[in-house]
Amino acid sequence: MIDDQQENIEEFEALVKNAKADPYPYERLMIHYRKQKNYKDELRVINKAINVFTDQLRRQETAMFKGAKSSTTIKKLSSQISRSAGLTDKKGNPNYLPEPLAKWEKRKQTVEKKIKKDKT
Repeated sequence: MIDDQQENIEEFEALVKNAKADPYPYERLMIHYRKQKNYKDELRVINKAINVFTDQLRRQETAMFKGAKSSTTIKKLSSQISRSAGLTDKKGNPNYLPEPLAKWEKRKQTVEKKIKKDKT
């Protein structure tokens, strides 16, 4: 059983190393490390997943505006709509994180508390 878990961890670590925007290997690794109470590695995977998916969102946003003739006008209108719909604050920061980012941010806070608690 332990050997199977170690093999799974190694397989998922190899998938995560490629930094693909597929949530499955990240979530499986988080679960494996959580069950082992290895919170430092879980936090490492959470941070990597958040970075990969945030970068993916930025790339999608850039690609969305890339073909537009007047991208500044479109960006301005998009930000006004987002602000009026309550999706962003006055500075343009998102009030809503798409899944799985929201779940991972919440788990990150929990893991950081557990690590802090273990140190004391």
